[in-house]
Amino acid sequence: MNTSQKTKRLAVSAIMLATATVLAALCALVPFLSLPFGGSFTVASMLPLVLIAYMYGTKWGLFCGFTYAVIQIILDLMAGKGSMLLGYFLPTSEDFMGIGVAIGILILDYFVAYTALGLGGVLRNKMHKVPAIILGVLIALGARYAVHIVSGYLFFGTWAEWFFTQEGFYAIGNVILNAFSGQLLAIVYSIFYNGLYMIPELVITSVCASGIAWIPYIKKYDVKS
Repeated sequence: MNTSQKTKRLAVSAIMLATATVLAALCALVPFLSLPFGGSFTVASMLPLVLIAYMYGTKWGLFCGFTYAVIQIILDLMAGKGSMLLGYFLPTSEDFMGIGVAIGILILDYFVAYTALGLGGVLRNKMHKVPAIILGVLIALGARYAVHIVSGYLFFGTWAEWFFTQEGFYAIGNVILNAFSGQLLAIVYSIFYNGLYMIPELVITSVCASGIAWIPYIKKYDVKS
């Protein structure tokens, strides 16, 4: 890979990362897009990361996903008192659940979840561009959803019974509470809660991908690091 190719890859990736960051930041300003206990769905803010993985391969996609995780952590911590992530690390915060839990949340919900978006390029050499990108979205965001489910089960499962008795969820919550209990209830809760933002995110991103994938500039660059 020559210097020109490296420079182009860095430039394109920087633009894609900036686009993803701006889209996520703008959507964060819309109250109804964010859930009260963490998590929010955006207008295809994850799509640029999937496109990076398709254009430059899974390895580079995973690296950019990790980079995006670092950016999100920095931006979240910069929010100061409004940062839920910061609250997990502060013993004086009502969000504090222990340093071990805080580190676990940081690793799973940020580093692993966003790095997994690099899996969006796994089909780049196996089928036509459009289905490869659309299915890449399903794989990448599905992987991120799975990571959040694990995190929710491990760190927030104890809130399951309380959550399903809250206003707005009582009807379905009553059915779930009668059918599940204990650890199984914690798993169902995590699937349900994280699905409230990840499923809309997945649908919106897939729809946007079906249009953007036709753009000629979005193509594979078979280059080596």
